[in-house]
Amino acid sequence: MLKLIKDDLPRAIGEYLSGLIRLELEQFLGRKPYERKQSDGNHRNGYYQRRFSLKRIGEVLVRVARDRRGQFRRCVLPRSKRYERELRQDICLLYLTGVSTRSLSLISAKLLGRKVSAGEVSLVSKELVEAVERWRNRDLSQERIKYLINDGVHFKMRVVDSVESVPVLVVVGVREDGGKVVLGFQAGDRESASGWREFFRDLKRRGLRWELIKLGVMDGIPALEQVFKEEFPQAEVQRCLVHLSRNVLAKVPRKLKGEIASELRGIFYAPSQEKARERLADFKNHRKDIYFQH
Repeated sequence: MLKLIKDDLPRAIGEYLSGLIRLELEQFLGRKPYERKQSDGNHRNGYYQRRFSLKRIGEVLVRVARDRRGQFRRCVLPRSKRYERELRQDICLLYLTGVSTRSLSLISAKLLGRKVSAGEVSLVSKELVEAVERWRNRDLSQERIKYLINDGVHFKMRVVDSVESVPVLVVVGVREDGGKVVLGFQAGDRESASGWREFFRDLKRRGLRWELIKLGVMDGIPALEQVFKEEFPQAEVQRCLVHLSRNVLAKVPRKLKGEIASELRGIFYAPSQEKARERLADFKNHRKDIYFQH
């Protein structure tokens, strides 16, 4: 019984979508089928069949009604697309995780409800790359950024026919209202001064208002700090608290790591600068006899 229902579902949904498109055309023309009414001369002109894939449903057959003049623009189905957005996102995710176009074509019928050709996978991945590039090159002139958080990370990326770990430079901006936004990312070595310089200049080229930047947060890489000071001469530099904590805890005996980490957080997240200085003084006095490994 379940199998019969499952097999009949695509047909029923196809008929439902076909009916919605007929209603759209009826509204567009302003009259029902066979209704005689003064009009601009445009009429129904039959239909054509179109296959469209839906997530968890599979491929459905839709009869798309059309008008004689070709002016009708339906809203039910997207133009020039063979599957819904959610299905395209699933294809992108599978591709980005390392599934090859050939393998994805073989397994897509079971996972997605329809077989996706290798060419379709390539087309979807191209659309994804174009969307990412539009975002990566977007205008930043309307962003009022006061802090820049700079770091280098590694991401798994598809390079030709394999997935490799690629170093990526990332800059996150903190707005004047406290909100955070990823300003950009690009492939590059975190130790490379030229890579960071190119990245910062690209942000400014896209409209980043460098004169508003008051602070740069980073992990203490000399090349990065030097370039940041040159590109944002009015801003201060601060060591990233996460990296600073790791550097301190690396020299602390194992049995004291939990206590020291808690005390450091108390200093970092003190309610005021004065309170932070008090806690720092207490920390120095209380922990002065601790043996730090070298």
